[in-house]
Amino acid sequence: MADQEEWSTTANEALEISFVQAAPGSPRTISSFHPQFTYPIFGEEERIFGYQSLKLNLRFAAHDLRPNLEILYDKKFKAVGDTKATDIKETLKEWTPEDTFEKVGAFNSHIQNDTSASSFKPPGELLETYTSRGRNFEIWSGELTDPTVLRLVERIQIMISFFIEGGTPLLLDDQDWTLARWRVYFVYEKLSDLPSPNTSPYSLVGYSTSYRFVTYVPTASSRSTAQNFTLPPPTPISPASLPSRARISQFLILPSHHSHGHGTHLYNAMVKTFRASPTCTEITVEDPNEAFDDLRDYCDYKHLLNNGTLNKIFLNTDIDPKLSARKIGVRVPTSKLLDMPLLETLRKKNKIAPRQFARLVELYLLTKIAPHNRQAGTARLTQRARATDPNDRAFYYWRLLVKQRVYKKNKDVLIQLDRGERVDKVEQTVGEVAGDYERLLRGMEKWQGGEASESGSSEKADRAKRKVIDEDDEDDEDVAGDAKRARSEAL
Repeated sequence: MADQEEWSTTANEALEISFVQAAPGSPRTISSFHPQFTYPIFGEEERIFGYQSLKLNLRFAAHDLRPNLEILYDKKFKAVGDTKATDIKETLKEWTPEDTFEKVGAFNSHIQNDTSASSFKPPGELLETYTSRGRNFEIWSGELTDPTVLRLVERIQIMISFFIEGGTPLLLDDQDWTLARWRVYFVYEKLSDLPSPNTSPYSLVGYSTSYRFVTYVPTASSRSTAQNFTLPPPTPISPASLPSRARISQFLILPSHHSHGHGTHLYNAMVKTFRASPTCTEITVEDPNEAFDDLRDYCDYKHLLNNGTLNKIFLNTDIDPKLSARKIGVRVPTSKLLDMPLLETLRKKNKIAPRQFARLVELYLLTKIAPHNRQAGTARLTQRARATDPNDRAFYYWRLLVKQRVYKKNKDVLIQLDRGERVDKVEQTVGEVAGDYERLLRGMEKWQGGEASESGSSEKADRAKRKVIDEDDEDDEDVAGDAKRARSEAL
């Protein structure tokens, strides 16, 4: 065991990632950091066997992301039978392009002498420019069918496995029809003080990908008359021309740029393009983590406030108390609490997925209840719908609204429990939902000028546990059979 420890290295510590640019004398490092995860590459224990004083330097050209791996060590384990040192290059081959393994001298020479770097521009179209802390940034977007976009993603997407738990690289050798359904969004810093004539003014900050799920939208004519068509069509059909749901798949801000508002700018720029697209019907997110959930909630909530959507929504508390009697089979229909046709119209107009929109509505309606009544929890709700305090009555109906959403979404699981346990589970979940909404509201008070913390809420210790049963994927009907699983990390 002692020998194994002597020859074993923690992969996360051994691997250093850096971004470099041309500078007088030798390439200059702009930023450097270690990966958060390496288990997809080096195994669950995240260790590399067979080296002493191992150091892996994975460097990228800051503008075009040309990669290079340098492997340094003092001693290498001599094979004994089947026990041998990890073949690092072979292990990384399936994760990085071939030019990653060129000699360090050749990489440095290319960085220093690449005259095209000074004229480099990110591929695609410029979506937005903004300033953060006195520095200039740009957001660009292009389809994966663009060779330059494809090359950039091929070079950088190992970072998805390093920083997004469960994240997987995209399949870049797919058919053009599939690649055309992917769109990539890059955030670059636009530098002004360049140290060398061959220094590019652009340096990567982060990137995100989205995928189009083609949806069928029936029309009156399609229901009533038969239509003839030919396959394959005489002219190519662009995925962008078909009705679709946009799904944000991978979302990454490099660690050196955390907490500067870049995730907010990138997310808002993406959803702005989705909302402006006449063929996009809905915006979804694939398997988001809690940090991205917060970022998304802040951005979507602010959008709905600013455009007046939330001001049109009211919780009806003037309901016959008999409907709230403690009797089996007596229920308050959701349609009695909210104007459901109006909500659906507003949801579709803003292209927000049903579960996300429901959560934002619940969050907004909670703010209309006095904090004192909310903080008292269920202690003040003994009179239920007959409470004389309008805030108590509103809080009772608000909780009932959340219970209905939770129960409807998780009915198949809940009906397997006995009634007492079922009630307890729903009550527990609603309490945690309310607690998490309160955390979000406190975070929004600190969220000034859109500068959200992209690594999650500043109140991490106060984060509610994942909901007991409110864990559904908002669009899981699209997940089945989808081999391109990816995740989102608002870093």
